[in-house]
Amino acid sequence: MSNTRFATAVHIMTLLAKVPQEWLTSDWIAGSINVNPVIVRKELSELREAGLITSRLGKDGGTKLAKNADEIKISEIYAAVKNNEVLGKKNQKPNPACPVGKEINNHLSMLFEQTDLLVKNFLGDKSLQEFTDQFD
Repeated sequence: MSNTRFATAVHIMTLLAKVPQEWLTSDWIAGSINVNPVIVRKELSELREAGLITSRLGKDGGTKLAKNADEIKISEIYAAVKNNEVLGKKNQKPNPACPVGKEINNHLSMLFEQTDLLVKNFLGDKSLQEFTDQFD
């Protein structure tokens, strides 16, 4: 099964960056992504916890960026919604009597960490504003 959390988060953040003074509702954002608003609210929660967005409740409620789009890095969005290794999960219970099984998860951990670092470095300092400017 494919994980679309990062794509959803970048979509949300790009929408917010396009109209930085407006408070966008989760329903409106969900309509743009074409997903259930519950999915949007889950990602909004993660982005808010990371300090990337701010939200308010009520009739005039919604969400907007917590800082300027040129101050938000795509790598920060990735870190906010990343919930597992890029390459997936390690083996749950490999056979400890096997010469490979007893060490596989240690070696996989190093491989996963290195791959994750490559992704973060690739995303690097690219700002949300740079990404958003592609839509003008």
